[in-house]
Amino acid sequence: MVPVRTCVGCRRRCEQEDVLRLALEGSQVVLDAARRKPGRGAWLHPRRSCFEAAISKRAFNRAFRGQVDVGHLSFEELSTVSGHGSPVEGETCRTVRDESGIREMDTR
Repeated sequence: MVPVRTCVGCRRRCEQEDVLRLALEGSQVVLDAARRKPGRGAWLHPRRSCFEAAISKRAFNRAFRGQVDVGHLSFEELSTVSGHGSPVEGETCRTVRDESGIREMDTR
């Protein structure tokens, strides 16, 4: 069974290999390319729209359960360091459906 993660930007669930992991170093959010840093992680699609949505909605504060510093983060840094490149905006992830067949309620 493939691990499933939720993007903090668009809130879509997809396979772990489709998203980047971000972790905390002190109070700063940093890319965890190796996915080995201790503590909570936040998962994000390597798309500009997801990155901008996460910043504007303060999703990193919610994901890490407190005030965090994201002022130094840039989409270009995440996309080049991650090795994912910059996917086309219309590209979608392999969305995972719940086995029960019941769709989660979208509250936005």
